[in-house]
Amino acid sequence: MDRARHPDRRALLAGGLAVATAALAGCSSKSVATVAASASPQPQPRPSTPAAAFTRLIEGNKRWVSGDLQHPDRDPDRREFVSQKQEPFGSVLACIDSRVPPELLFDTGLGDLYVMRTGGEAVGPVVTGSVEYGPMTSGTPLIVVLGHQRCGAVEAAYKSLRGGEALPGNLEAIARALRPAYDQAVRKGGADPVDTMARAQVTLTAADLRSNRDLAPFVRKGTLAVVGAYYSLDTGKVEILTGAPY
Repeated sequence: MDRARHPDRRALLAGGLAVATAALAGCSSKSVATVAASASPQPQPRPSTPAAAFTRLIEGNKRWVSGDLQHPDRDPDRREFVSQKQEPFGSVLACIDSRVPPELLFDTGLGDLYVMRTGGEAVGPVVTGSVEYGPMTSGTPLIVVLGHQRCGAVEAAYKSLRGGEALPGNLEAIARALRPAYDQAVRKGGADPVDTMARAQVTLTAADLRSNRDLAPFVRKGTLAVVGAYYSLDTGKVEILTGAPY
């Protein structure tokens, strides 16, 4: 056979295998790079105004609802970056409910938020002091009071206050703290008094913080906003009730 006109079959196979391997390697490298880029987006500058911080949280919640998550600030580089100093752009007072983790539902990461969690967002001196910490020590420009749908703590407090039967142990302290929200829900009425009470707790707590002796000066200057919000367990969406810094 004329080898000049008919190349060796083994040589053809070897050449084809080399080309295919190179192509696969190129696709693999591109794929890995794409995944890495999407998994570790470039860190964004810290929002310095209430409006910018609010926008960052709302955009993160939209990603949570759609499932198009960025998972920002969640890698060893970020851990090292914030190891010596933190400057969170927001403070969130939320319920202890396991289905309402602020860092996840706002698609934020390490060092982005101060988070306080109590049953039904009940407050007292220690909790209020914890909320004050960010704005008063590092200029955190946003506080969010975050209630949620089907809140067990609010429901327990509502039933306790309506029936006149104290909750066991220190749970009774939660019911006492939620009494103003209960009273407002009773006055308003409605088909779902527990949900009305949950929303009232948010708006009352946000108003109290907004007029707080130590926080009010920042609010008046426009360097701090206190937002009341409500989280839907069904949809994942955060609804703004009061105080949005548009």
